[in-house]
This record gives sequence, C-alpha cells and structure tokens, in this order.
Amino acid sequence: MAEGLLKHLYGDHYEVYSAGTEPRDVSPFAVRAMDEIGIDIQSQTSKNVREFLSMNLDTVVTVCDSAREACPFVPARSNIHRRFEDPRATSGSDAEKLAAFRRVQQQIHLWIENYFRPPPS
Repeated sequence: MAEGLLKHLYGDHYEVYSAGTEPRDVSPFAVRAMDEIGIDIQSQTSKNVREFLSMNLDTVVTVCDSAREACPFVPARSNIHRRFEDPRATSGSDAEKLAAFRRVQQQIHLWIENYFRPPPS
C-alpha cells in the first residue's frame, strides 16, 4: 500500500520500489482498500529485498518492526523506520480484515502526505 500511495501522491518526485523479506501475493484486502480511494495496486508484485541490495538508493523505508529486524542491510544515504500495524495479522471476519487494511491505508496515507511532501517549487 505504501508503494501505491507514494507513487500516486508524489511519483513525479520519487522513484519508488517496494520489497519485503518474505515476498507474497498482494492481499486482496489491500487491493480493495486502495481501490476504494482510486489507486489500483492490483498489478504490483511482491519483490524480495535482496533484488535491491546492489542499487544505489537514497532512502530505505521500513514500515513494520518485523521487516526492520529481518531486513539485510541495504545501503542507502538514509534509513527511515515508521511502524504500522500489520493488517495481514488481523483475524476475524472478512469485514474485520478489510477494516484493518483501511485503517492502515489511512495511517500510511497521512504519513506519506506529511513526511514525503516535496518542497514547494
């Protein structure tokens, strides 16, 4: 969701990549939560962080504690960690799971709008 949001909001200012320590399919709940705000992430794929180890990156962002702990060192000029609840860990009905994805999507959205907003030109 963070990749989709950052690309949607500020993709003309940032080159955005997304990876995880355990690549898996994008959750249909994430797809739905993002679709509800007009952002299509259906074509996004989960990539392994090791694909990016040799790249010259400006910033590496981790958005959950398990990723921060499990990630190999990825060289970058800066590292940012912002913890968000892992909505995949939510149990219960589909409605409860979707609610968790919506909540996290809103939190990430607000954080990206404030943290990554490019300076006025």
